[in-house]
Amino acid sequence: MDNDTRPGPVEGLGQLLRSARQRLGPAEAGLSVAGRRRVPGLRRDEVATLAGISLSYYSRLEQGREAVPSLRVLESLARALRLGDEDKGELLRLARPAVRRTKPPVRVERVRPHLRQLIESWTGTPALVIGHAQDLLATNALADALYGDFAQHDNVLRMLFLDPAAKSFHRNAVRARQRAVADLQQAAAGTPEDSRLLELVGELSVRSGEFRTLWARRYTRLPPYDVEHVRHSVVGDLELRHEALSIRSAPGQQLVILQAEPGSLSADGLALLGSLGASAVLHRRKPAHGS
Repeated sequence: MDNDTRPGPVEGLGQLLRSARQRLGPAEAGLSVAGRRRVPGLRRDEVATLAGISLSYYSRLEQGREAVPSLRVLESLARALRLGDEDKGELLRLARPAVRRTKPPVRVERVRPHLRQLIESWTGTPALVIGHAQDLLATNALADALYGDFAQHDNVLRMLFLDPAAKSFHRNAVRARQRAVADLQQAAAGTPEDSRLLELVGELSVRSGEFRTLWARRYTRLPPYDVEHVRHSVVGDLELRHEALSIRSAPGQQLVILQAEPGSLSADGLALLGSLGASAVLHRRKPAHGS
């Protein structure tokens, strides 16, 4: 009987990833490099960042200790490593036993009607519900007015890293971004193949160098939320206490409340912001003359 010494699918996959990583230079991958490097090509953490997956998960793939990469993960790795059609085909072939496995269902997040009604009833306090990938799932009118300087109200991280308004709105934008990335890392650690997380990390890694840098770090302790200092273009500086409460009926979702100290200038600013928002709504609803 002939001895088959060819590597198995998982081992061969790791060898291909390691070889492609060592061949690809940082500049070719779109990364800026300062100083001498100890290893040829890219480091593992750089590949993981470019592919939008955790370093530990990528390391297991390369070491042959992970046998269930999804097709989405493989596509992300092929893009990150700049694989040509032939190498990409080999990547998929080596992982084919794993690709045949049932793909996890797409996670659809919805806000329960009673929770939406609750935050909408809070006319003096900005409140919002965010999902596991920090998508804004529901907001009340005052939260919409508070974030009115942003072009879109869709995802906390996209607003922080991709919208120029974040620099003037957050008085400590660096801390806000660090906290948001740390939260995202915590979510990704529990569900490394979550399609929404992979999509978001991939987009931010391509579009924001600052995100890539922060994502490559590991936060052993999350910087706590406390008081947010923000500057609104209409009502000025606001000091708001930030509370994030887990929603037990919807694991992964959080109810975020931003409160001003009663009788403070920030409370007056929120009241003004609320009245301006109400006036704008009434103005839009007012019928035209002669109608």
